[in-house]
Amino acid sequence: MKRIKEVLVVEGKSDTERIQQAVDADTIETRGSAIRDETLALIDRLAQTRGVIVFTDPDFSGEKIRRIIADEIPEAKHAFLDKHAAAPDKAHGSLGVEHASPAAIRQALAQVYTESESNPEVISREELMAANLVGNHAAKQRRLELGEYLHLGYVNAKQLQRRLRMFGITKEQFNEALTHLEGGTTHEPTSHRD
Repeated sequence: MKRIKEVLVVEGKSDTERIQQAVDADTIETRGSAIRDETLALIDRLAQTRGVIVFTDPDFSGEKIRRIIADEIPEAKHAFLDKHAAAPDKAHGSLGVEHASPAAIRQALAQVYTESESNPEVISREELMAANLVGNHAAKQRRLELGEYLHLGYVNAKQLQRRLRMFGITKEQFNEALTHLEGGTTHEPTSHRD
């Protein structure tokens, strides 16, 4: 079983249990989206000593946790689980890491990102509109597909430009992803991991 050096930041005990079925890793649990100051300080200390990977659920609460940590600890790494991989088996229940297969967890952890301090290639709002990623009825589905292809997780229209910049997505990588969305390629994206 692969050993993960960094500490994984997850939401709860069920996430920890599922992750430990997939990889050998230590976790720290936020116990919800209202992260206590003590927990945030511990995550910061771990980021300085071992490194941390934020691996939260692909839902509103998970994104809230991710934003809080990214704002306070910009050197934190991020792994994203696709929504379909986090769907519960039952008709009821919410999306969560605890529902993902060990293979999906390993795949998500193979695509780890660190925020980019400077990305000279800012993808403009006009480019996002031209790519039908914002401002029309098909945009939500296209953003979902783009996020899955680039392993960025789902983002809404307001978050998209920031997430692309945050993780240093170049125009070349962006255009490659658009070509894929149009059915032009089926290979994995050019690496933009740290």
